[in-house]
Amino acid sequence: MKHRYEILDLPVVLLVKDEPLVRLTQVDLLREAGFWVVEAQDADEAFDLLRARPDIDVVLTDVDMPGSLDGFEFARLVRQGWPEVGVLVISGKMTPRPGDLPPGTAFVAKPVRPAMLARHLREAMDLPKSRRPGSRESFHPAGEGASA
Repeated sequence: MKHRYEILDLPVVLLVKDEPLVRLTQVDLLREAGFWVVEAQDADEAFDLLRARPDIDVVLTDVDMPGSLDGFEFARLVRQGWPEVGVLVISGKMTPRPGDLPPGTAFVAKPVRPAMLARHLREAMDLPKSRRPGSRESFHPAGEGASA
């Protein structure tokens, strides 16, 4: 059993994924990688959690989401409302075109290995902290093996 102080030291990921079984698998992978995971099934639930939880360090979302927002638009709204929160967008179906990703947002193509996903999440957490003229605004690594 983890002690409460250990949990408080973990980075908090808001995972936005509509498919329950895939979300459950990703929660397990992220917890194994050392993250505390908060779950949302859509953008509306994610916004409620962002408003209620100032401890969220990074948001992980897919491009394909139910409702009126896709992952790119959701990322834009998160960057505007919570500029201190990192954002990592992932997709196995599409890659961002110029202008799809807001500054300070990262993108990773699926499939991505769990260890690499954890690394990209940690890098995405650092992007809002490092945004200054001339800094790298986003990154777009290719897919990297086993699916996450």
